[in-house]
Amino acid sequence: MKQINIFDSTLRDGAQAEGISFSVEDKLKVVKALDELGVAYIEAGNPGSNPKDLEFFIKVKALELKNAKLTAFGSTRRRDITPEEDANVLSLLSADTKVVAIFGKSWDFHVTDIIKTSLEENLKMIQETVSFLKGKDKEVVFDAEHFFDGYKSNKEYAMNTLEAAVSGKADSLALCDTNGGCTPDEIYEITKEVVDKFKEVEVGIHCHNDSGMAVANSIMAVKAGATQVQGTYVGFGERCGNANLSSLIPTLQIKKGFHCIPEENIETLTSTAILISEIANVTLSDKEPYVGRSAFTHKAGMHIDGVNKAPHSFEHINPELVGNERRFLMSEVAGRSTIIKKISRIDPSITKDSEETTRIVEKLKKLEYYGYQFEGADSSFELLIRKQLGKYEPFFDLEYFKIIGEQKTTENQFSSYAMVKVKVDEQVEFSAAEGDGPVNALDKALRKSLEGFYPKLKTVHLTDYKVRVLDSLGATAAKVRVLITSTDGTAVWTTVGVSTDIIEASLIALVDSIEYKLIKDIENRYRTHK
Repeated sequence: MKQINIFDSTLRDGAQAEGISFSVEDKLKVVKALDELGVAYIEAGNPGSNPKDLEFFIKVKALELKNAKLTAFGSTRRRDITPEEDANVLSLLSADTKVVAIFGKSWDFHVTDIIKTSLEENLKMIQETVSFLKGKDKEVVFDAEHFFDGYKSNKEYAMNTLEAAVSGKADSLALCDTNGGCTPDEIYEITKEVVDKFKEVEVGIHCHNDSGMAVANSIMAVKAGATQVQGTYVGFGERCGNANLSSLIPTLQIKKGFHCIPEENIETLTSTAILISEIANVTLSDKEPYVGRSAFTHKAGMHIDGVNKAPHSFEHINPELVGNERRFLMSEVAGRSTIIKKISRIDPSITKDSEETTRIVEKLKKLEYYGYQFEGADSSFELLIRKQLGKYEPFFDLEYFKIIGEQKTTENQFSSYAMVKVKVDEQVEFSAAEGDGPVNALDKALRKSLEGFYPKLKTVHLTDYKVRVLDSLGATAAKVRVLITSTDGTAVWTTVGVSTDIIEASLIALVDSIEYKLIKDIENRYRTHK
């Protein structure tokens, strides 16, 4: 099985994405997650660019990495000085990493019009910087910035920049589609020429997604002979993002037979995607290939029937291979077989003709008529099944709650306050919290009152909150449906509530969310000790 070295740039290129700002602690968590996944390289930032990256490289030394080589990132020396005189080059040494990634210009236009130096001086900048770092016993990856644009503009010069890096003893040449504008056929043809010419060094690929082709382009580069693939986990990155490693790794390893990460770690792809998205404070798209919640989700009754009979007819891989799961949505087109599938997870003895099935179907119809929609709230539907089967015991009783709202002032961060009284067994707990809106305050107060009884609730927080007005003709008395998505940093689940009172609808969904988490914790403990 041919080895493909995965070079993850989530903490460098991914950090340039709009809305993402990693703290030092965030970066340390991401490093641990990527190392446990088994990537070969983690490009962690530029120690010369800001104090935060410098602090990170000091703290990361305490981590013992099992799989990945930590990599510092920087540029070639500036024009008309030596590497020994360049503060940014020297800062790479202070990072004390085994590997250094250096980018240099491969497009003649950038050389003459952007950094405003001669073509010859740029070649010296590349060769001398690589040589200097090799002299410091570093593994050096040369990122040929704008290589494909440079190749199309001036092929000879673009190839000369690679020659300069090789003459400096670079270990790898990473060809960068910096603008993200290339097509797969271009990537293949150009990469193959480079691979054929530079047989003594590793050739890598670094694609951006501006044309929506970063993953396809990376795969074509591997087909052309590239053995290092650069990208970011979940595709974070500037503009339209980078090549998505959570798609690339399973495609290359499961479908193409390459070795990217340890085989036993493939099933952690989904949990790693959820974890890194949480650290980045970004909601993982349901539509994300392989690792998204909708990646193996089926709604139409005929599709569901087909999946039950022959999963490969509607699924390109077994979802369990990447740690995901098959989901059948509850809807008007799903059919009774879908309900049976969900019931059997809780009580395998129940059949399609059981009295309990009829009772659950009737309850489902009544709730859908009232305004509930379970196709996006599997967790609430599971609780409904448990209640109808007599397999549900509430973990707490919410005996009282009160919401106080006021106009938000510029000095006051919060606009609402909540007080709750809960009872667990015979113990009563009062809690109060302030929040940015009544639902936020209620969520905080409710979890605060329960965390003493159920400490694992401290890891739970809401990631999405949706409100849908169901009958607008009712004006302010209209019925609303609230969908709440929650996570504990590993799993993600969605619950639903319906009422003419938005607070009550939200509370129903909140209580379901907490109850579902507590049930799953018990099931996980049982499986662990079984």
